[in-house]
Amino acid sequence: QVQLVESGGGSVQAGGSLKLSCAASGVTSSRFCMGWFRQAPGKEREGVALFGGGCVGSTTYADSVKGRFTVSRDNAKNILYLQMNSLKPEDTAMYSCAATNWDITTLTLLNRPDLFPYWGQGTQVTVSS
Repeated sequence: QVQLVESGGGSVQAGGSLKLSCAASGVTSSRFCMGWFRQAPGKEREGVALFGGGCVGSTTYADSVKGRFTVSRDNAKNILYLQMNSLKPEDTAMYSCAATNWDITTLTLLNRPDLFPYWGQGTQVTVSS
């Protein structure tokens, strides 16, 4: 049974940093593609970053976070991370990690949250100006 549990969210001022963690169980690192999505109030869920290991394709980021966010994975601990630097108020959202075993490229998966059957409960990130 797949279980994803996020942590690390919080409130920061613009320009600050946060590191999110997603502890995964029931997920084999080589067989599952994992990543981060976010959803702000009144907006659709959007892809933030997918970690290349276990995916078809390389690590992929949304244009809005390139150069500021870094996704990584500790396979030994089965934890997915999202290091977020230079945070902006528009980064405010509920951040969720997700996993899928669809053999589809990361470029496509980043825009297809509907192809991820496994989700964590989410962790809130609030960035104030």
